[in-house]
Amino acid sequence: MKNEQIVRIKPTQTFPLTIKRLGINGEGVGYFKKQVVFVPGALPGEEVVVEATKVQPKFAEAKIKKIRIQSPYRVKPLCPVYDICGGCQLQHLRYDQQLKEKRDIVIQSLERHTKLNIDSLDIRDTLGMEEPWGYRNKSSFQVGEKDGKVLAGLYGLNSHKLIDIDHCAVQHAHTTEATVKVKQILEDLHIPIYNEKTKKGIVRTIVTRVGIQTGELQVVLITSQKEIPQANTLIEEIQKRLPNVKSVIQNINGQKTSLIFGDETRALAGEEFIQETLGDLQFELSARTFFQLNPVQTVVLYNEVKKAADLTGTEKVVDAYCGVGTIGLWLADQAKEVRGMDVISESIEDAKKNAKRHGFTNTKYVPGKAEEVLPKWVKKGWKPDVIVVDPPRTGLDDQLLQTILHVEPKKLIYVSCNPSTLAKNIQTLSKKYEVKYIQSVDMFPQTAHVECISQLILKL
Repeated sequence: MKNEQIVRIKPTQTFPLTIKRLGINGEGVGYFKKQVVFVPGALPGEEVVVEATKVQPKFAEAKIKKIRIQSPYRVKPLCPVYDICGGCQLQHLRYDQQLKEKRDIVIQSLERHTKLNIDSLDIRDTLGMEEPWGYRNKSSFQVGEKDGKVLAGLYGLNSHKLIDIDHCAVQHAHTTEATVKVKQILEDLHIPIYNEKTKKGIVRTIVTRVGIQTGELQVVLITSQKEIPQANTLIEEIQKRLPNVKSVIQNINGQKTSLIFGDETRALAGEEFIQETLGDLQFELSARTFFQLNPVQTVVLYNEVKKAADLTGTEKVVDAYCGVGTIGLWLADQAKEVRGMDVISESIEDAKKNAKRHGFTNTKYVPGKAEEVLPKWVKKGWKPDVIVVDPPRTGLDDQLLQTILHVEPKKLIYVSCNPSTLAKNIQTLSKKYEVKYIQSVDMFPQTAHVECISQLILKL
């Protein structure tokens, strides 16, 4: 029997394609002569004609030339720069169907990266929002200049072209208004804008954050140096044109890096933080502090964490990657003790203040990596019953995974913002842990991102 010859797709080749599913980045996925093809903007069930834009040994990327059969769930995107911005990948998909596809993205990740019997797992329907627009409480817009006009926005999809954004459908209106006005002030005062190529200029990024429940606004200017020309006039104009600004901050980042924040932060005017409320808890948010970008859904997420933890009042709980203490404090009223750690020292200080403000005396927060701090606690005789992890997109550090397997808490609650790394970590943890259920929560409507809460129980 002869081996079947695979006909390779060629660059710029045009061909028909049936879209089978959505990929983890929100693109349509189809197969042409057994080769996988990713098509941004295409939806499951659609029959399209595409043109290959990039061909790799294991896959190809293509763009839509024509939609022959359209999905019944396709809608008109709200945003005028949706197709070039790349910030939202699913505005063209009806919201109820977005929720179904996000559950499917979780299943795909588990199928690809684990050896678990997926059919036997309890993978629950995605919890969505009543109002899936204007939910983001923070924006980080790069600043540029063209023909004397100051631009602020995001780099286009797969490019280094800055898309000037005056209105963003998923940003809270106060953050958009603040960015637009600060941009205009920089232009009016002729303050030098940083140029990545020449490494000249001062203002690199405008970061704005609003307390959605409190209405308090923070403006952070990321600069390449400490000195800002006409700094006093700049501050006065910001306060005049944005009366609800409570905090004007400067962060200095003179490095050649894709990271937004540098190490040095200073208050230019007002407080060093703004307040935000989640449920019955209030939090102080300083400029570099991590805080969930969708406070409305954060309450839903944290309530699901509480449900998964199912505490009785006798448990010792570790809140790894604790940030300002949000998850741990959400659980503290039902725990014997909560201990948290984070690599950002400002977050630890905020967590301590937040715990004190709410009268919790059963909490302890220390700076450091969980994989280094936790073994020290265990060595001193303090062993957690429950560990809650909420890591960055890269997932759990391998050392922390091994630490968890060694410490053997009875219960592990894994909050994940990346189904692929969640699945890989679950495969490692499955040596000793059983996945009881996975609950997805839609923290970022209109995008392909999906947040999950997994309840893992130590095998007997």
